[in-house]
Amino acid sequence: MSRIRGRDTGPERAVRSLLHRLGLRFSLRRKGLPGKPDIVLPARRTVVLVHGCFWHQHPECRLAVMPQTRPEFWAEKLSRNVVRDSENERALRCLGWRVVTVWECELEDRKQITRRLVRLFGIAKGSGAAS
Repeated sequence: MSRIRGRDTGPERAVRSLLHRLGLRFSLRRKGLPGKPDIVLPARRTVVLVHGCFWHQHPECRLAVMPQTRPEFWAEKLSRNVVRDSENERALRCLGWRVVTVWECELEDRKQITRRLVRLFGIAKGSGAAS
């Protein structure tokens, strides 16, 4: 577990690359916000949370499988992550932030996630957005 990265993961870098290609500017892990969101777009008052399907237990996802070894440990650990995520999202919304969650499995189809981000951020076609 010591080799598991908590920041600058592959999925995080992929989402940052997509956002940058769409012309969006952002900052990373603002410490003053609940949960230190992965990506913060202050001008749009939006945070983007990039969740690994296993660590954050994406509902009904093939990547969110419970390990066979030490199941009690993992069930408790992963359920704490889900509760903490929910609390952080609620706190961010109460502060007036829009919360967007991108799941690791969604990045398998780059065109679809790009379309979703274009729609979420209201980016006009032909503005340099990659399809």
